[in-house]
Amino acid sequence: MSKTKYIFVTGGVASSLGKGIISSSLGKLLKARGFRVTIQKFDPYINIDPGTLNPYEHGECYVTVDGHEADLDLGHYERFLNVRTTRANNITTGRIYQNVIEKERRGDYLGKTVQVIPHITDEIKENIKQLGNTKEFDFVITEIGGTVGDIESLPYIESVRQLKWELGKDCLNIHLTYVPYIAAAKELKTKPTQHSVKQLQELGVQPDILVLRTEHPITQSVRNKVALFCNVEANAVIECIDAPTIYEVPLRMQAEGLDEIVLKKMGYESAPKADMVGWSDFLTKMQNAKEIVKIGLVGKYVGLPDAYKSIIESLILASAYNDRKLNLELINSEKLTTDNVAKKLSCLDGVLIAPGFGQRGVEGKFIACKYARENNMPILGICLGMQCMIIEIARNVLGYVDANSTELDENTKANVIDMMEEQKKLTTKGGTMRLGAYDCVLDESSLAHQIYGKKQIQERHRHRYEFNNNYKSEFEKAGVKFSGINPNTNLVEIIEIPSLKWYVGVQFHPEYSSTAETPHPLFLNFIKATIVK
Repeated sequence: MSKTKYIFVTGGVASSLGKGIISSSLGKLLKARGFRVTIQKFDPYINIDPGTLNPYEHGECYVTVDGHEADLDLGHYERFLNVRTTRANNITTGRIYQNVIEKERRGDYLGKTVQVIPHITDEIKENIKQLGNTKEFDFVITEIGGTVGDIESLPYIESVRQLKWELGKDCLNIHLTYVPYIAAAKELKTKPTQHSVKQLQELGVQPDILVLRTEHPITQSVRNKVALFCNVEANAVIECIDAPTIYEVPLRMQAEGLDEIVLKKMGYESAPKADMVGWSDFLTKMQNAKEIVKIGLVGKYVGLPDAYKSIIESLILASAYNDRKLNLELINSEKLTTDNVAKKLSCLDGVLIAPGFGQRGVEGKFIACKYARENNMPILGICLGMQCMIIEIARNVLGYVDANSTELDENTKANVIDMMEEQKKLTTKGGTMRLGAYDCVLDESSLAHQIYGKKQIQERHRHRYEFNNNYKSEFEKAGVKFSGINPNTNLVEIIEIPSLKWYVGVQFHPEYSSTAETPHPLFLNFIKATIVK
């Protein structure tokens, strides 16, 4: 392909309609046709990245291989496309303005008055085209965060307008809207879509394709009506009805001909058919699973499941590949006590101790760790989850009753978890944790080595605290095996107790690299352990 093609996905009427899933589904279909595809997300908030945001504000913070804290939609992109994303795949308004201000301070604008147009929009366009300029991709799909009409999104929409003018047929806009169903009238209402498109048109952007999110089937007459009022061809009005699982959406979009329409509008009269056999097989496996596996996720952000999005999806995928349907119990660690832990956990097949930060809810995690260990229940601890497993053993096995992490108690006399040395010099919070992919060497006699099937692995991290190696020998005498070690820093990456059925804690985040086509081996083995009696 001579030129990179750019596809923009915008949203209207309401937020959280699933622009990320539509972008991922289209990307998957184009990739299945043999094209090289990547997806990027532009977020309209002023934060440089979501790293300092409370998960209740924005859901989970996803981490790319190069250590960028990113929007959770990048997790969808990776899980659907089975490709790795980087810092270039997620841009915020904060980064855009930071770049422009830095250029202004350097004198790059030669005394010009710095304005939204052209300087901010030029910076946006430059970042949009950054991945395309590498010549590594045939299609760059750009999801514009927020909703058309939001003041924060205006510079992005203006940039899309300019690029549509500059790139012509190499640029296309897909607009996702919501079509509500009025139960009393038993009727789908298209007026919100019409108004949303009108807003987009007023900003100079004519959508090429409309994707209508709906809870009820959209008739041809409704499609014709929308097409007429919105200046869109009738065959370019796509139905996106609610699906039982997000992994059905690519096949539904294929049935609607979304990829066909995109290719025709971008000048492709013929292209290989999308090979979705593998995806269909995986989906069939998921749909046909009858037996249930019941997993408890112990965390403090369970009020918003998106806070643990990648973990939940990793568990769903691993369950499907083990021919099981996941029954996930979200357990609030703040409400878990010694009095109710047996009632909460005894009915489960396994328990996962979630990552997180801070003191709130951590005592409940200790209680869950103790119950799982003493009752030989399969348990997986991730990041802070692993640290909680360490602290629980220190308190209840080694006899350090006040054992803790210096994150949770600065004055603890038994600091089995301590701040990493290089972190002690830092004063800023944003983007300063140990982030991204790091090496880990596995003990060849360990369960971890058996799970991964190799000596050295690489996993992504997001933490400031680590196991204090001064206590290592005491833990080993108590039966704890340190089965994964970073070769450069001697950081403990994986712990396990071989005498128990399945007891594994990891300092890294395996959920970030688990995809629909290649589910992570740790999750696969964890689920397998819960179903083997």
